[in-house]
Amino acid sequence: MNETVGMVFIIVGLAFDFFGCLGLIRFPDVYNRIQASAKCVTLGTCGILFGLFLFKGFSPTGIKALLCLLFIIVTAPVSAHALARAAYLSGVKPCKETVADAYGEDKLKGR
Repeated sequence: MNETVGMVFIIVGLAFDFFGCLGLIRFPDVYNRIQASAKCVTLGTCGILFGLFLFKGFSPTGIKALLCLLFIIVTAPVSAHALARAAYLSGVKPCKETVADAYGEDKLKGR
């Protein structure tokens, strides 16, 4: 049973990784690409690591997979936010199809 559920998590994780990599190629600007890569790492890689944990259980390999999963869950969204903010503050403009720029609107209002 654990192997079947583990395989499902691994397959779903691989699908997220695939579509995240596809987003890196297809999306028009740095902000969309950062979003795609953050989802790819957070959901895809964490799915694969959790599937590995289900395969291995509470062995040294399984514990390491859980620790890596927790590290990725904490650091990937924070680093994506930091990269996007640094790109915005350094003057990288969003693509022309961007609908909303809440950060820029807040800066204009003085918040």
